[in-house]
Amino acid sequence: MTSIFDEAGNNIACTVVEAGPCVVTQVKTEDSDGYSSVQLGFSEAKEKNTSKALQGHFSKAGTTPKRQVVEFRDFAEDLDAEVKPGEVFSADLFEEGDIINIVGVTKGKGFQGVVKRHNFKGVNDATHGQHNRQRAPGSIGAASYPAKVFKGMRMAGRMGGTRVKTKNLRVLKVIPEKNLILVKGAIPGHKGGFIILEK
Repeated sequence: MTSIFDEAGNNIACTVVEAGPCVVTQVKTEDSDGYSSVQLGFSEAKEKNTSKALQGHFSKAGTTPKRQVVEFRDFAEDLDAEVKPGEVFSADLFEEGDIINIVGVTKGKGFQGVVKRHNFKGVNDATHGQHNRQRAPGSIGAASYPAKVFKGMRMAGRMGGTRVKTKNLRVLKVIPEKNLILVKGAIPGHKGGFIILEK
C-alpha cells in the first residue's frame, strides 16, 4: 500500500497492483466447450516446476509456463474484439476512474479465539470471583432443551485464508509502461499475493 495526493491536496490511501502482462493461454467457444471464455496466464514459472501436461498446454498457446491461470467468462464479448491464444493484455485495459471488483484470498491468521475472531468483549469485571474469563466465549447454549449447540455458533477457530471479493473499488491511476494500477483503499491478501480484477 501507498498513498497519493489528489487535485484538492487530499492524501488518499491506495494499493499498487501489477496488472500484467497477461497472456491468453486458451480460448473456449460455445461450439467446442459449450460456453465462451478466455483463459489468461500471469507470472513466469520455471519449466522444471510445471507438469508435462501444462507445458504442452502453454506451448500450444505459444507462450512460456505461467504460475497463475484464470478463466474469464464472456471476456471477448465484453472487449467486443476477437481474442487469440498468445495475445497479451496489460494494465491499459483499465482507465482512471473505473470501478472494479477484486477477488483474493485473505491473510491467514491461524487458530484464533472469539475476541479476535468475532470481536467478543469478554467479561468486563476482572474482580469479584472472575478467574481466567477475560477472553472466554461464555455460554454457548441452553440446558436440556435444545440439548445441543446450534450450527453457526460463533466460537474459536481458523481465521482468514478465505476467498473474498471486495466490490466497487476505484482505479486512481494507471501506469501502463510498468503495468501498474493504483486502486483506492485496501484489497484482500498478503503482499505479493495473486488477485483477480473484475471490471
